[in-house]
Amino acid sequence: MTMQQTPLILSRILGRGAKLDPNEEVVTLLENGTHRQTLKTTWERANRVAGALKAHGIKEGDRVASFMWSNYRHLELYQGVPSMGAVLHTLNIRLSPADLEYIINHAEDRVIFADEDLLPLLEPLKGKIPTVELIVICRYGENGESTFTDVIDYEDFIKDQPSSFDWPELDENAPMGLCYTSGTTGKPKGVMYTHRSTYLHTMAQAMTDSVSLSALDALCGIVPMFHAMGWGMPFTASMLGCKQVYPHKYMSPDKLLQLIVDEEVTISAGVPTIWQGIKAILEAEGESKYDMSNLSRLTCGGSAPPVSMMRWYWETYGVEMVQGWGMTETNPLGTLSRKVAKRSHIRLTEDQQFENIAKAGLLIPGLDIEIVDEEWNPVPHDGESVGELLIRGPWIAAEYYNDPQPDKFHNGWLVTGDVAKIDQEEYLIIADRSKDLIKSGGEWISSVDLENHIIALEGVLQAAVVAQPHPKWDERPVALVILVEGSNVTRELILEHCASIFARWQLPDDVIFVESIPLTTTGKIDKKTIRADLDETNYQLPDMRTA
Repeated sequence: MTMQQTPLILSRILGRGAKLDPNEEVVTLLENGTHRQTLKTTWERANRVAGALKAHGIKEGDRVASFMWSNYRHLELYQGVPSMGAVLHTLNIRLSPADLEYIINHAEDRVIFADEDLLPLLEPLKGKIPTVELIVICRYGENGESTFTDVIDYEDFIKDQPSSFDWPELDENAPMGLCYTSGTTGKPKGVMYTHRSTYLHTMAQAMTDSVSLSALDALCGIVPMFHAMGWGMPFTASMLGCKQVYPHKYMSPDKLLQLIVDEEVTISAGVPTIWQGIKAILEAEGESKYDMSNLSRLTCGGSAPPVSMMRWYWETYGVEMVQGWGMTETNPLGTLSRKVAKRSHIRLTEDQQFENIAKAGLLIPGLDIEIVDEEWNPVPHDGESVGELLIRGPWIAAEYYNDPQPDKFHNGWLVTGDVAKIDQEEYLIIADRSKDLIKSGGEWISSVDLENHIIALEGVLQAAVVAQPHPKWDERPVALVILVEGSNVTRELILEHCASIFARWQLPDDVIFVESIPLTTTGKIDKKTIRADLDETNYQLPDMRTA
């Protein structure tokens, strides 16, 4: 007997939540309050988007770009554009005009949907993006204008279309999404997601031992929808019928915290700097102002969250922080670390559980990882041996879009650029990005380990550790530190704190107190910019180490 081969395409699952729980809400924080519409309305509007794009002449495989914050209209594009067979290309709104010009032209986008307050960022591209035929302006009462000639308002674009669309039967290997990496070297590289890869990733996120997203959840998607497809969360939430809550452009910790409380959010996703900012507010103002009783877990990725912060959320509010590792090329979920991830861990002490949750986690089912030496030979999974991290699986990129990069792929594996260890229990432990490791006297120092330990010191708000050239030792670590207001933490106290677990040769040669630390477009610490700034100011290491 043969089973029916049903193609894994997104139109089969993205309207499911609207069908099962049509009156649940999609909430967006706007200047004049919150915008609310039902899941049913959202899906019907996604159908109208598809009809409008088809009427414009968009065909299967054509690229349709979004230049938008996280909001209800962006969700409509998430649902409608892939389901009709076009490719949703999420443009990073924080990129430079030069990078945007390159990406739009390389993708050959035909239509750009843009939130009106972002229109000024597109103006420098006028006359430079010849494939773009139409800009659809998403208005929120801000009177944003554009000098582009072919423009239409979003609501006018979709108003005459029916609320149902005849979704095509697509090849499951057809493309559905396009994201460009904000690479540290060379031009940005495009990662094309397929219906099959995103369908499987969407299913994987709903697994109990994965993100465990459920129809009972109210999800606040803080990770931008323009970054790695919002970590795939909008797709899974649409499939399940979750309440979805979006902050639009209002990303300050106080507004995010109030949104989480007001909308009874149960799960949220964001980078560590977001959760550090919210933690600072909660510590200052306490439980009297914010009711955190509905929040059960925070998914944290982009960089390793400090264990001290994860413990604080758990011990103060009973909120589990779920650490994830992945990248644009992994669609993006690769591994996850839960507080109790195995039956054999149920009886572990809380200290032992947090030792595990501090790791990058266990593989999502369906994927393989390996760590290798410079000759591509696997190294032992003993928690000590370090190697280049490789990953493969059904939602892992096998190539870049129209951009051969043979050094990034090896015999079916993606070469991640991360240096890592794998322990005896198969936990992944990220040592560092290969470009951020500090090589001192022939030995490697992990900037991530130093940062997390410094942040654990009371009075420290944020820390970044980068390498600086040294005439004798090749490179030495330097720490940039932001203190909590009113803190009396000194350089000597930080070094003494680090010396409790690090060898003398691993300690930073300098501690620089700063008001701010530069972040990348996705909220990670921007070490490339930190190194460039230190170089530009002719920074010199103090002459403190002679042996």
